[in-house]
Amino acid sequence: MVLNWIWIGFFVVAFLTAAGKTLLTGDLDVWSAIMNSSFDQAAFAFEISLGLTGVLTLWMGIMKIGERGGVIEFFGRLISPFFSRLFPAIPKGHPAMGAIFMNISANMLGLDNAATPMGLRAMQEMQTLNPKKDTASDAMIMFLVLNSSGLCLIPISIMMYRAQGGASNPTDIFIPILIATAIATLTGLIALCLKQRIRMDAVLWSWLGGIALAVAGITWFFSSLPPDKVQIYSTFGANVILFTVIIGFIVSGIRKHINVYDTFIEGAKDGFKTAVTIIPYLVAILVAIGMFRASGALDAFTDGVEALVRLIGFDTEWVGALPTMMIKPLSGSGSCAMMLDVMKANGPDAFVSKVAAAVRGSTDTTFYILAVYFGSVGVMKTRYAAGYALLADITGAIAAVVVSYFFFG
Repeated sequence: MVLNWIWIGFFVVAFLTAAGKTLLTGDLDVWSAIMNSSFDQAAFAFEISLGLTGVLTLWMGIMKIGERGGVIEFFGRLISPFFSRLFPAIPKGHPAMGAIFMNISANMLGLDNAATPMGLRAMQEMQTLNPKKDTASDAMIMFLVLNSSGLCLIPISIMMYRAQGGASNPTDIFIPILIATAIATLTGLIALCLKQRIRMDAVLWSWLGGIALAVAGITWFFSSLPPDKVQIYSTFGANVILFTVIIGFIVSGIRKHINVYDTFIEGAKDGFKTAVTIIPYLVAILVAIGMFRASGALDAFTDGVEALVRLIGFDTEWVGALPTMMIKPLSGSGSCAMMLDVMKANGPDAFVSKVAAAVRGSTDTTFYILAVYFGSVGVMKTRYAAGYALLADITGAIAAVVVSYFFFG
């Protein structure tokens, strides 16, 4: 229901903004810009789905091997003490647990292309337990909020963009992003535990404490490395872990005496079907976002915030990163474009450029995740998923700004 009204709001605000521009300034071109954006975004949604088809086909095939080989079940048992508390409706040993673990692990390593197929598999497994097929279950909402809060231990892509942009130290945003994304994830998780009345016992607190310690340990390790080695080691570590997972799945299939190739093909077919299924959901959300942006509503809001911040006497230097902050929950590619635009206009080493990078890395693309993951299993009633995911987004963005002032201000 929340997502329904947010989607409607994009169109209504875009229309009112365009009408205001025409009446007040005589701008007639804004209507063409809005409609052209709708066509462009619809085509872009299809391109995204087409691009995902190969990745989904590959990883759904690999996941099927892991399932038949018993690896997914093993991972499910491994994290059962923690996840059985976060997902009490999922039985112990259910394949959904292993798929959830694989998805979140891939997200932590910044491996978006690998994380999405694993996440879709997790949603499919949870849907088998869902008594109301058109309505999001508590487990699905918990999973989606964990995804949208986007705990990322290694923000490879952002460091790469900064390196390509000529930053003197492309990895200097590594620790600020790590801190901001950890705050966003813990906030979303704890808030949702309270909402779903999940008992915060000693086991759950110990796991949360362990996550916090892991973040602290990674922060210490990478802060001790020479700046030019951070990106090299983080990229190396993530890719080695990913390829090790693939080999581990294949070996597990051999040990179980299954036909690994045929199993891969079986899972790959499911990946292709899933890629086709999500096209309407992507078109819906991306067209709405594109029209909202093309109308000038985003720019008007940014200008208003800057005026308000200046009025109350606060520093406005961070406001240049606000478009990145606003677009990030809506569009990953859009927020990336915003971040790169800030870097181009101000230089990669400018304070506002570092804030934009930290903001982009603080959380994941909430509405894209909601559209793709819920759409893949036909869930139309998302309940309170969007609200709590946005809570994590806002917390992460604020944390990114504050931490950036601490490190770079």
